[in-house]
Amino acid sequence: MIKKGIILAGGYGTRLSPLTKAVNKQLLPIYDKPLIFYPLSVLMLANIKNILLIVNPGQIENFKNLLGNGKKYGIKITYKIQKKPKGLPEAFLLGKNFIKNDNVALILGDNFFYGQSLTSKLEKALFHKNGARIFLKKVSQPKNFGVAKISKNTIEKIVEKPKKNISNQAITGLYFFDNKVCKYAKTLKPSRRGELEITDLLNIYKKNKNLKFEFIGRGAIWSDAGKIDDMTNVSNFVESVEKVQGIKIACLEEIALFKKWITKKTLLKNIKFYGNCEYSNYLKSL
Repeated sequence: MIKKGIILAGGYGTRLSPLTKAVNKQLLPIYDKPLIFYPLSVLMLANIKNILLIVNPGQIENFKNLLGNGKKYGIKITYKIQKKPKGLPEAFLLGKNFIKNDNVALILGDNFFYGQSLTSKLEKALFHKNGARIFLKKVSQPKNFGVAKISKNTIEKIVEKPKKNISNQAITGLYFFDNKVCKYAKTLKPSRRGELEITDLLNIYKKNKNLKFEFIGRGAIWSDAGKIDDMTNVSNFVESVEKVQGIKIACLEEIALFKKWITKKTLLKNIKFYGNCEYSNYLKSL
C-alpha cells in the first residue's frame, strides 16, 4: 500500500516568465488558491499523509510560510531542494532517503485534477504492491504529451511527444511506483535534451511486464497548468464550479476535517492564519 507521496515543484517555470522571476510557479494563483494546493489535495484525497515537497533554491521559505510542516492539515510535509531540474525521475534520486523501502506516489506540482470518479480510482490504485501505475486521459493534442498506446488492455508502447499520432491517451502527471523505483531511476541516462525522462523509467517497468494503467475517464478533469493560457483556463473552471456549486475545490482543511485528521480547534487556527478573506469565510461554514 502507498503511504508516501512526492510533489515535484522545482524547475524555473520559464513558460510563465516574467511571473516566475519573482515567485515559484506552484505558488501562483489558480483562482482563489495557490497552485500547490491542488496536487497536495490529490494526495490527501488518496489518504497519503507523508509527503515530500521538492522545490527550487530560494523558494523553500515561501513554501514553509504557507504550508509549514503540514500539521495544520493533519499531514507531514518535509522539503528537499532541487538545485537544477534534471528531469522528472530525479525526484526519486533526491527522495531516496524519504522513500526508503516503501512504495511511493509522484505528482507534478503544476498538474490539476478534479472529478468525483478520480478519488475512487486513487483509493483502488493505492493497494497495488508491485510495479508502476499510470493515469491516462484522452487529449486532443497528443503531440504535446507523453502518450501510451493501449492494445488488448495492455500498454503496447510509450512515447514522449510523438511526431506521429500513435495514441490520444496522454500520461498525466500522477504516478504510483513500487520500491524498486529508486534503483531503476539510478540506471537512467539523460536524453538528447539533457534530462532524465519519465518515459524511460516507465519503459523499464513495461519491459518487466509490470506497468499498469487507469483511465481517468470523462467524469474527471486533468490539465497541465504550465502555460499562461492553461492557468487561466483552469482558474476559470475552478471559479465556475465554486460559484455554481457553492464549494471549494482543493480545500485542504475541508479534506482533513472530513477525514478526521484535524479538529475544529485546528481549523480555527487556520482561519486566523489566513485572515479576513473569502477562503476563511468558507472554512467558517464547515
